[in-house]
Amino acid sequence: MIIRRIGQSILVLLIVALVAFSMFRFVGDPVSVMLGQEATETDREMLRERLGLNNSLLVQYGRFVGRALEGDFGVSYRTGESVAAMIADRAPATIELALFSGILATIFGITFGVITAINRKGFFSQFIMTTSLIGVSLPTFLIGVLLIWLFSVELGWLPSFGRSGVTQLGSWWHTSILTLEGIKSLILPAITLGLYQMTLIMRLVRAEMLEVLGQDYIRFARARGLPLRSIYFDHALKNTLVPVITIIGLQFGSIIAFSIITESVFQWPGLGLMFINAIYHVDIPVMSAYLVMVSIIFVAINLIVDILYLFIDPRIRDAANAGASE
Repeated sequence: MIIRRIGQSILVLLIVALVAFSMFRFVGDPVSVMLGQEATETDREMLRERLGLNNSLLVQYGRFVGRALEGDFGVSYRTGESVAAMIADRAPATIELALFSGILATIFGITFGVITAINRKGFFSQFIMTTSLIGVSLPTFLIGVLLIWLFSVELGWLPSFGRSGVTQLGSWWHTSILTLEGIKSLILPAITLGLYQMTLIMRLVRAEMLEVLGQDYIRFARARGLPLRSIYFDHALKNTLVPVITIIGLQFGSIIAFSIITESVFQWPGLGLMFINAIYHVDIPVMSAYLVMVSIIFVAINLIVDILYLFIDPRIRDAANAGASE
């Protein structure tokens, strides 16, 4: 089963790379962006030849895939810098933001989901369910603007943009969670990015918990006089983990992929802001590398989730073993 999933993942990555490479051929002419309108036709032709743009799409794609396997995504049309170096420089900021917001969304989503399922008619549960509509209804950029207005402009507690208090760790990794100034700069974008994911996780946990709590084995556990803590957490919550893990995994990939808006609002120096600038300047190597990187993240997360299924749910593991033996 795992080998088959890996093969499917490789095929998906190749297709995504082809789609990305083909699609970005039509977003504009990078030669015009790099040379400007005053360049001569000879200069344009020389640059096209140097960049390999005169070759067929299939040849360009083959070179792109071959270099990508070696970690080489070419050079930026705008800056002339290695795309791999640009990604390595900006990836820590995005990964840190995604991890922080993902952890917040998971912890509070599961906690609030369990609370609203166990005591669904209580005032606190009703309040959580009502306010959670904000995370679903409001667009991300508006949530970010409202948080900036409240905590930065009105209260002055947190910075409104940028990444502060950065500490260099090793040759390429840098973090902002080792200083108070860095943590403060991380709070608002992390809340903005994780609020929607937290709402989805919470509602899924609540729905699954309510369904599980109505099952016969839960009634039998109550009849046996088991402690409520054991019933809720050892029996009910454990059986909601399979769909919850799926959503958490996919949402973590979404956090990285769709951090573009949050990073733009808060001017967070991550991959999303890099991608926005690449679109503006028709920087095809950067756009293609970003899309391929995001697809790798999604495929890797799906593969990890599939493997976790085998350990969490014995029924899936037995079905996989039975299919392999046939």
